[in-house]
Amino acid sequence: MASDENPCSEFVDFELSNSASNGLKQEKQLSASQRRYYSFCRRKSFAAFVANKQDLNPDDGGTSWCCCEETFKEHSAIHKHVARTHDAEIQQLARAAYEHLLSQLEKETESQQQPNNCEAKPADISAWIPETGHISEEQLQKGPGKVLLYYHYCQVDNPHVICAWQKALCEKLHLNGKVRVATEGINGTVGGTNVATDIYINAMCSHPLFKMDTEDFKTSDGGAECFTDLRLGVYKEIVPMGMDPEVISYKLAGIHLEPEEFHKEVDALLSKEDSSNDTVLLDCRNFYESKIGQFTQCLAPDIRKFSYFPDYVDQNLELFRDKKVLMYCTGGIRCERGSAYLRSKDVCKEVYQLRGGIHKYLEQFPEGFYRGKLFVFDERYAISSNNDVISDCRYCGSPWDQYKLCSTQFCCQLVLSCVACREAGHTACCPTCLTKGRAQSEKSSAFQHHKEECECTGGRPRIPQDV
Repeated sequence: MASDENPCSEFVDFELSNSASNGLKQEKQLSASQRRYYSFCRRKSFAAFVANKQDLNPDDGGTSWCCCEETFKEHSAIHKHVARTHDAEIQQLARAAYEHLLSQLEKETESQQQPNNCEAKPADISAWIPETGHISEEQLQKGPGKVLLYYHYCQVDNPHVICAWQKALCEKLHLNGKVRVATEGINGTVGGTNVATDIYINAMCSHPLFKMDTEDFKTSDGGAECFTDLRLGVYKEIVPMGMDPEVISYKLAGIHLEPEEFHKEVDALLSKEDSSNDTVLLDCRNFYESKIGQFTQCLAPDIRKFSYFPDYVDQNLELFRDKKVLMYCTGGIRCERGSAYLRSKDVCKEVYQLRGGIHKYLEQFPEGFYRGKLFVFDERYAISSNNDVISDCRYCGSPWDQYKLCSTQFCCQLVLSCVACREAGHTACCPTCLTKGRAQSEKSSAFQHHKEECECTGGRPRIPQDV
């Protein structure tokens, strides 16, 4: 779902307003989205630099790289050499690529010719826009509000038209949030006043393509202020798993269990005293989500993005062989295709998934088997239904589950740092980033010492082996 992926990686897809672009050239402090763009350029520059050093005609027929009159036989060796010896050159290349990217984004915004924007194909969408003449602007913009979370899989023949409709609808209702549209359906999370979000739900339910039900929407207290802006786009997938939707389709998903049924299954699992049971309770979210909240005795893969999930399954198939798998995620969308992929491996007895995700489960079982906070992909970072705190402060180890973004430029990690530790200056995700942050504050350029990787990423394998 639009709200079911890393807030610092997948969704933005290089969208930047003119004001943010121009402000970046003038300000030393970069926003989280601007850090992402620069980190992308740095990774690309580093990869290009290494590729340029490859020996295309090695004597032994293997792969090697030549740099500084040395020959390197392994990826890790040449990477370490370049990182230690050529950092200044990588910085220069990354900065040039970054400024070129900003220039391109500015031109695309001015001309409104982005290839996947919502206005690529004009169409008459007026019939799908509800009449709001009887409602005041104040009702649409002020007052109690909520955040909606939803998705709907179906065949969308013209996603650009649907995206244009969503843009017009959200702007009319003064909603902020994120909406992804693809040929496989729609996925979104938006916030606004109660009046505005109710109109939005009615519009979605009455649309001839989606025909959604009010039960398809998960709600929580909030509003438009829970998002910095409104972001919409047309994508290959409505949740980025990195697999062709035509190959791994939502139509192949596992068996859906209502919250009551799922609760009974988990209860039966936990009542078994021996560890040789045939059931796996699988959390298919990212590690920073399960860190602050999860079902009791679940398997929570230590992965950073949902696009790593297929590789995790491939490398840990024995965990699922001849087992019954109970899958869950935030709102249900990741389980749709995640369960389809797991089923495609033909190793499980059966694959079940929680309909409506943790969100719907907590509505019925706020004191059930899910303990801790529920991570959400907006400025709130988390919502709660019980008082359990299952995570700790990064620095002092005291119970803490309130995320903040790492204070170091170009780092997109989230950090759990309690009030006392933050007041003591521990606002970075790890000591390495803390040292970098102090060094940055002493330099005049915003582009000094900006490597994204830190202790948080360096010590975690991309795909953990849990077998």
